[in-house]
This record gives sequence, structure tokens and C-alpha cells, in this order.
Amino acid sequence: MAADVVVTQSELEHRTILRKDLKADRAAFLDTKIPGSEGKINYPLIGPGVSENAEQVVPVTEPHGFNLGAAVMTAGVVNNLHLHFTAEVFMCLAGEWQFRWGVDGADGEALVQDGDVISIPTWIFRGFTSKTDDAWLYTALGRDRSGGLIWAPSVIERAAETGMFLSADNQLIETSPGERPQGVELVRPLTQDQLATLQKVSVEEMRERLTKPGDLVWDREPFLDSRLPGGGAQLALVIGYGLTENRFQRPRLSQPHGFSLAWLRADPGDGVGRHRIAEAQVLIVKHGRLKVTLNAADPVSVEIGAYDTLSIPNGAWRRFESVGEGSAQVVVLTEGDGRVRIDWAPDIVATARDKDVALDPNGYLAPASMLNRSA
Repeated sequence: MAADVVVTQSELEHRTILRKDLKADRAAFLDTKIPGSEGKINYPLIGPGVSENAEQVVPVTEPHGFNLGAAVMTAGVVNNLHLHFTAEVFMCLAGEWQFRWGVDGADGEALVQDGDVISIPTWIFRGFTSKTDDAWLYTALGRDRSGGLIWAPSVIERAAETGMFLSADNQLIETSPGERPQGVELVRPLTQDQLATLQKVSVEEMRERLTKPGDLVWDREPFLDSRLPGGGAQLALVIGYGLTENRFQRPRLSQPHGFSLAWLRADPGDGVGRHRIAEAQVLIVKHGRLKVTLNAADPVSVEIGAYDTLSIPNGAWRRFESVGEGSAQVVVLTEGDGRVRIDWAPDIVATARDKDVALDPNGYLAPASMLNRSA
């Protein structure tokens, strides 16, 4: 790995997105004036996402290999049918959401609840409705440039009745109801022939892409430092192999998304010792508090709590510690489709070896006493 990446206090603050500082975007999309959808609130977090609002303010713009945003909607508010070209993964941190999919939203439905993660296949229409007033939904999109989205023809038609249009270059245009914009090329709805080519996904197939808390398989020893003081964090894989160093651990979904997603949890005082990875990484706290310390020398730290987000630069040394009274549970998003190789601090490598734990040449945990010197 390259020379040490040093993160300043100001950069750490820039990359820390606290819930209390979120800036609501109430005009992010074409459908925000359609009756039943006026209460949509979107929060851009990392990257431009697929927002159609040229005025949106994005807290962290550095490329991560994926985008991140959040949606907060009171009960009954509708997010209308649309499709994406890259992965779209929803993480429900609170409340309930009724998802539907298919050209007319009639191919199937799924209830997404507190703690659920659902990955919607690309190139199918999807929409959802909030079922509760306290509903929070985080959304990760694959790739730095996800290519925008395509609205269902019925949504484009209903939006036009409210004076909302979308240009061919994916920018919102607002007119008075009943008027059409002049002198600009507008996006064209998909034809019936085009709609007929889209894949259908059954309820059973979508259930395989929905990971509920009861589906999680928690590994108590996923890391080199799992038995060491300051380690002890547990890991449950959802999408991709990501960070695990346990050769037996398997994700629920292994299809390429552009990022891996795992849940990490730790009791107070436990966490993950000092390490670094070459990939961009984002942490979202569901509950509890997590202290994150960056750098090998001149450390800088921040504590994040429920609904807070932290972006960690590629290559920066980091340490995670659960602080406070209860355990911390965190979504960990890491750039890339492949396994992530962790570079551990030398003292952790040495202490683990004293306990007969090491990494084999394939990067997986093994008894140090069984590895020859060349390994």
C-alpha cells in the first residue's frame, strides 16, 4: 500500500455527516408535485446520486465508487415507479415501507421493516410507500455515475399535469400546470414494445434479495484482532465478501453491486483495531455510538450515533470502538465487488501471532503455528 494517508481534523469534520446537520431536498425528483408524493424528503449524502435537482447540496462529493442518500417520508407518502441502471440498495433504519415493482407496480410487493436491507435488481421499475411516520431509509447506488433513472410512463404523464417535466439531459423543468416547456428536448416515455422487454421478478426471487435481521449470520471471529483487546467486533455479510477474513463466511448476495455491504456490531469497549484498506468506506450507525480514530500518528477522532454517517478516505489508518452504554450496530459500505484485503497495524499482527493467529497467503485466518516461514 502507498505511504500513509493523513487525515486532518478539518477533513474528518467534512466527512462526518450528522443527522442534525442534514439538509432536506424537497424538489429532488420529477414526481414531487404529484398528489400523494408532495411530502417526499430526500437527503443527498455522498455523490450526486440520481437527483434531478440542479440546486441540490451534496455534503461529500469525493468519488467513492458508489453514491449514498436517504429518504424520510411520513405515512402514506409515495415514491413513484422508476428504474435504475446500476444497483440500488435500501437500508431501513426505522419504520415500515411497502415496496412494489414491475411496469405497473403489479409484479409483486414486499414489506421492508426496521433493520431490513433490500437490493432491487437493475432495469426493473420499483416504487415504495411509507407505512409509518418515523420511517428512515438509506439508499446506496452503484458506481460514481449511475446514469440517472427512467420514470414509468404513467409518472411522466401525471407529473406533466402538475407542470413538472424532465429534459433529455436529466434536469427538472417547472412550468405552470397545463403548460409545456418550449425550445427544449424532453425525456421520452418508454414505448409499450420497450416496456415488454423488461424482466419480471417474482415475489420469491425478491425475497432472496431482502435480508431481514433474522436472516443475518453473525460471525464472532471475522478479523485478525477478534480475540485481542480492543477487537471483538462481530460481522454479518449481506452483499459481497467485503472485509471478512474468515474463509467460511458467505454473503447473502454475491452478485456485483459496485460495493459490499455488511452489518458490524460491538459491545462497549470492543471494536476493530487499527487497520487500513485501499478502498473508500462509509459507516452508517443504526444504534449505539461508535468512536472512529484515524491516522497512525497525530490521531483525530469523532463519535457518531444513530443516523450519522462517516466517510473514510482510501488508505487512511482507522480504529473503531463502541462507546456508551449499549452495543453499537453499524452498516459498513466498502467500495468494489471483490474481497477487501485489510492491512493491520504491526502491533496487532504481532499480538495475534502470539495467540497463534495469523493470515495465510490467501488473506484468511489460520493457526500461525501451521504456517511455514515463507507464508
